Amino acid sequence: MHICFGYAAIIHERPSGYSFLPELAQCSCRQVSIETAQVAPRLSALSALDGKRVMVGCIDLADPEIESVDTIVQRIERALPFVRPENVILAPDCGMKYLPRETAIGKLSAMVGAAKVLRERHGVAR
Repeated sequence: MHICFGYAAIIHERPSGYSFLPELAQCSCRQVSIETAQVAPRLSALSALDGKRVMVGCIDLADPEIESVDTIVQRIERALPFVRPENVILAPDCGMKYLPRETAIGKLSAMVGAAKVLRERHGVAR
């Protein structure tokens, strides 16, 4: 299941968090995709999804600058107190199709670099 705050290129006002995650804990889906880079929701709400894989959005598509590997690592590490490392999957936030190709490739390359660091440091799944 993907939960979207809206494409960064189109939607500029977003809610401050995920008030309904406890309800998702009861659904039969095994994987939930959330955005956390473009907004800064309280990630403690992710505790409600224990046992599910969580695709953690870690690429801010509202910002044209390419994140550093370290920035992405920090974004994912914010979720680790609430999601077991083996259940974390790195993902961009929603709306990458609106970025220039070179920017998108740079952001995805940084995400891959962060995944390598996180796998070595924390055993993050993917």
